[in-house]
Amino acid sequence: MPPDTPDAVSLRSLRDRPYELLSELERRGRAVSAQVSQEGSAGREWVGVALRMAGELFLVARDETREVLGVPGALTRVPGAKSWVKGLANVRGQLLPVLDLRQFLGSGVTPVTRNARIVVAHHREIPAGLLVDEVLGFRRFAEAEFSGDVPPTVVRCERYLAGTFRRGQEQWPVLSVRTLIESQAFLDAAA
Repeated sequence: MPPDTPDAVSLRSLRDRPYELLSELERRGRAVSAQVSQEGSAGREWVGVALRMAGELFLVARDETREVLGVPGALTRVPGAKSWVKGLANVRGQLLPVLDLRQFLGSGVTPVTRNARIVVAHHREIPAGLLVDEVLGFRRFAEAEFSGDVPPTVVRCERYLAGTFRRGQEQWPVLSVRTLIESQAFLDAAA
């Protein structure tokens, strides 16, 4: 871009002129916002939290996840609860039931390693922290990459899957946390 165009204005050159600096920053911000909204209208994006259970990769919708925590050092066991209910954790003064997701699904106990994490469900009525092998961070997909097909899984959680995102050879099943924690099997936690 030629140096005499308005886009070539250096922010450094405006260092001693605060009003002009703010005007230039606002102009640039509006230009970026316009570009993002044009790109957003071309294809909507879905964002999820990627996690690993028993060697398989899964996604959980970002809006079904409140936060991701490390495994607390102390869990208070709940007497009379099923074995997949690991206990209660005190998280910033709030009690959070911690549940072993793999064990609930009948796929063995989740080993508590340094990679193990608790995915805290975002649900208004049912607090739940789901223990998983590992959380890999956010993954973004175009909505066009979604398929309602539910693939078979080693973890045997097909009844809780909402579909799959496919990108190239990769397949990312979407675990519906809402369906899982509202299921009767999940709510019957008493032994």
